[in-house]
Amino acid sequence: MDRFDAMRVFARIVERRSFTRAADDLALPRATVTDAIKALEARLGVRLLQRTTRTVTPTLEGEAFYGRCLRLIADVEDAESAFRDVRPRGPLRIEVHGTLARNLLFPRLPAFLDRYPEIELDVGEGDRYVDLVREGVDCAVRVGELRDSDLIARRLTALPEATAASPAYCARHGTPDAIESLQAGGHLMVGFRSSSLGGLLPLEFQRNGKVERVALPTRVRVSGAESYVGAAFAGFGIIQAPRYRLDGYFGDGRLVPLLDAYPPLPSPVSIVYPKTRLPSPRLRAFIEWAQDALMD
Repeated sequence: MDRFDAMRVFARIVERRSFTRAADDLALPRATVTDAIKALEARLGVRLLQRTTRTVTPTLEGEAFYGRCLRLIADVEDAESAFRDVRPRGPLRIEVHGTLARNLLFPRLPAFLDRYPEIELDVGEGDRYVDLVREGVDCAVRVGELRDSDLIARRLTALPEATAASPAYCARHGTPDAIESLQAGGHLMVGFRSSSLGGLLPLEFQRNGKVERVALPTRVRVSGAESYVGAAFAGFGIIQAPRYRLDGYFGDGRLVPLLDAYPPLPSPVSIVYPKTRLPSPRLRAFIEWAQDALMD
């Protein structure tokens, strides 16, 4: 293995905190990865990685070398791509919320796969916050305001939101006709715990060009989008969610729209990827396609 390939191996081990996961990502035998690091450390005369039974972490020298490796890898890949027509191919790992994938992304994906038949998509779904670098994910489609400064973000669209509750809830607590009646009327909300922000999200409403946030009491708290809507079905409180998810339930009567005159702020949808990793041709292709396909 030449020095440049050894740098790639080392960088991926640092990012994945594992020899095995790095080997899987690079489609290399585990023994090849181990031998490459041994040879690299011997050539440099320093220990680059600290190994334990559970994880692999860079030493101080390893951290410094990792930063230089990233710059060198980016420079070489940029130079190569400028002089040859790189056809996007290979696996692309994407993390996206399940309901967003099913309603917004999957209906449009056939056009992307037809355009790039050599790209293979691995789509992960979940409500939890995913560390893209540590978990070897190429990019994520995220809803809401972004807090992670270590990611590059491209805005895709904004999702209109709505406020809702079940008919049973409204029969028991009344149907609010103004923002003030929420607290005055003793209303409840289903508590949604944000994995990125770490706390319960308040309800929010737009009125006269301003945003008003209302935190109501909760008896049921959840951290998953499906459970959030399910708790509303059961009459546990008021929720706010993207309108595309709720319109069908308004139509079949399982939920009732509330306070439409004071809609929540639309939720921005962005595609994010690590600053520390030069986008591969397949990732660049996906980002460009997503911006065209989903841009509002």
